[in-house]
Amino acid sequence: MIDAHHHIWQQKDLPWLLGPEQPRIFGPYSAIKRDYLIDEYLNDLKGLGITKSVYVQANWAPNWFEDEVAWVQSVADASGWPHGIVGYADFTVDDVRPQLDRLKKYPLMRGLRQQLHWHENPLYRFAATPDLPSNAVLQRNVAHLGDYGWTFDLQVFSGQMDAAVELAHACPDVTFILQHAGMLEDSSEEGWAAWRKGMKRLSKCKNVVTKLSAFGTFIQRNDPEFIAEMVAETVAIFGAKRCMFGSNFPIEKLWTSYGELFAAFQKATANLPKTQQKAIFHDTAARVYQL
Repeated sequence: MIDAHHHIWQQKDLPWLLGPEQPRIFGPYSAIKRDYLIDEYLNDLKGLGITKSVYVQANWAPNWFEDEVAWVQSVADASGWPHGIVGYADFTVDDVRPQLDRLKKYPLMRGLRQQLHWHENPLYRFAATPDLPSNAVLQRNVAHLGDYGWTFDLQVFSGQMDAAVELAHACPDVTFILQHAGMLEDSSEEGWAAWRKGMKRLSKCKNVVTKLSAFGTFIQRNDPEFIAEMVAETVAIFGAKRCMFGSNFPIEKLWTSYGELFAAFQKATANLPKTQQKAIFHDTAARVYQL
């Protein structure tokens, strides 16, 4: 089994985490406003059959983008975990390649993420504007990832999915990993309809795969029924060979244990053929992140 999405935080290197709690998309987080290091992560998944993991950037200060990757690489060198790193670079600058060149020397580098999600609700907003995925400069910079053999972790809401399709078309040599299956934040009938429409459009881009993760973000609980619904809908749209499991730990640790979360995903996939289960929990991540 592969966990395609987790963060390990080192608070002494992130002093702003010690300040007042700022609003976050996942709600109050004082319980995880501390070190979350590799030993605790490994203890969280003990006995569950997870054999590899991918670290996804955790928004260190932008000028420390290389320091983050260097530290995670050092953790992996010492412990054997994680097995791949998704770092950060600023794709809105004129030329991102000097940043990418600084990251080339780290063996576990597999991809980059710059969070592009924007929402009318300020609490859900990260990017400065909603149209970044269709920005010509950003598209040109993301396209350079093809020359490095790296992926792009794509984080958008359903209202941005048309622009995300433009980005995927503009970068045919780059594999995009849609974060959190498109971040369904509105579970009304209209919200589901908008999400499905956007997901179907993205699924037609053959260079886009999706991550089954963070389904507790907006409801702030581990809900096996909701997870099952999200898994079923997403697999029906993308196919299991283009879906991968991610824990989103330690965020989900705010409301559940790793074991309870993983059990919910196992239950959600129990009726799928074994080959599809293997794709979701191993093969897709292994292929896309070159593990």
